[in-house]
Amino acid sequence: MDYDYQHNNKTIKSIWRSFSAGSDFPSQEQSLSVDVAVIGGGITGITTAQLLKESGYKVAVIEALKVGGGSTGHSTGNLYIAVEEGFDRIQSKYDTETLKTVVEARGSAMALIENNINRYSIDCDYKKQPWYLFSSNDESEERIDKVLQAARDAGINAEEVDKGELPFKVQHGVKIKNQAQFNPLRYVQQLAKHIASDNCIILENTRVVTIDEEDEDCIRLETDRGNVHAKYVVHATHTPKGNLFDFHSVLGTYREYGIAVKLASGNYPQGIFWGYYNENERFSIRSYTHEGSNFLLAVGQPHRVGQQEDNEENIKNLEKFLAERFDVDEVTNRWGGQNYKPADLLPYIGRKSKGSNIFIATGFSTDGLVWGVVSAMLINDLVNGNETKYTKLFDASRHNVLKAAGNFVKENISNAGEILRDYIFISDTKAGDIPIGEGKVIDVEGKKVAVFHDDSGNVKACSAICTHMGCVVHWNKAEKTWDCPCHASRFDTDGCIIEGPALKPLEQVTVKES
Repeated sequence: MDYDYQHNNKTIKSIWRSFSAGSDFPSQEQSLSVDVAVIGGGITGITTAQLLKESGYKVAVIEALKVGGGSTGHSTGNLYIAVEEGFDRIQSKYDTETLKTVVEARGSAMALIENNINRYSIDCDYKKQPWYLFSSNDESEERIDKVLQAARDAGINAEEVDKGELPFKVQHGVKIKNQAQFNPLRYVQQLAKHIASDNCIILENTRVVTIDEEDEDCIRLETDRGNVHAKYVVHATHTPKGNLFDFHSVLGTYREYGIAVKLASGNYPQGIFWGYYNENERFSIRSYTHEGSNFLLAVGQPHRVGQQEDNEENIKNLEKFLAERFDVDEVTNRWGGQNYKPADLLPYIGRKSKGSNIFIATGFSTDGLVWGVVSAMLINDLVNGNETKYTKLFDASRHNVLKAAGNFVKENISNAGEILRDYIFISDTKAGDIPIGEGKVIDVEGKKVAVFHDDSGNVKACSAICTHMGCVVHWNKAEKTWDCPCHASRFDTDGCIIEGPALKPLEQVTVKES
């Protein structure tokens, strides 16, 4: 099943899906035994499979939807050595050598992507572009200075932006040349086709429902279509599947939105533009060209998953932002994407715990395309018994109380507050009172029920209790999904899993309309 078809709002579709290269891999038909089972067929999973196959392992990729149908197909399509939180924060929390290692790792991943594009002649609209970070007001000017200084301390060739260089109001800015952009969905779809073979089995529409560590040499994955036995398992699912609370408790879960527009007049700016406008409000802008058609993209307006009352406003704010600065003719695409922010600013990549043959790759913030490829490179090293400065720095089993404490407390207080509020609040709304095209959690005979009133007037109802850890799901008005505010599992209106740590769908129930 394609990700877009799980949304009842058909106006929600990423620009990348509009120009998809398509994929047609089989579903699982029989039980399998492989060396490595990779859960997830996005850029992390497909690159991991590529590298492990090249290392001589037999690999199976198990994708619940279609290749690239999750986070990869709903990302920005930007490739850069920069990180969301800023070079200065990495340097401050750790040191300059750590920052250098972060930049080196990301640069190596970008080089692998470019090499794959050339090696396999992948048609994904790849283009080198400069990356810009700028402030449009005085409030963020000091922050730009700190980023620039940290970049130079780490040996990055960062330049100050000249007055009039950008087609925006700029108070102060920094530029790094030779970053890149592409269509991430077309890239991962075509890479998957090139690596698929008897020793690299790629399965679509096959969902893992149980992960059972039978012994140190065999892990059994039960899917909705059979079993897969493997010595090693990789969670390439953006956040680990199942009840791995050690990881879920140190991740901040956020949704962010993107739009693509056509301009009636004016130029499409060339580059990756991160701009600070109002206090701590950042928008990312880029242009995209496919077969001669030009589009302007804007990404931003983040909020905690399941904790925004009306997220349609977030998308409208993006539309307003572009309309105030460009001659917009039409909005062609609107979409949302998910990201997971690590408590100590660095992603968690490597073994689930010391000696485990289960590998984790999570905590990418909004920089996931590059971190996903970094993860593939590190996991390939670890499976092959190679320890490097990268595997040590990003070790998934690390636990640094001092560096993670503040964010750890913040995220878990937020989750606890949502749980308490949802279980105390009682709704007296009836199923039949819910407007067409809307959803609401109501109380039915003492139970929380997630009810959606579809465009045909039919009522769809599921248990509102998330199957991951028992939180109450919330209605996502823009994308018309049920989103868990605790650890970001998301479900369609039939209760099927879209993304997140949950392994089981919401239970369908029957309700009366009155």
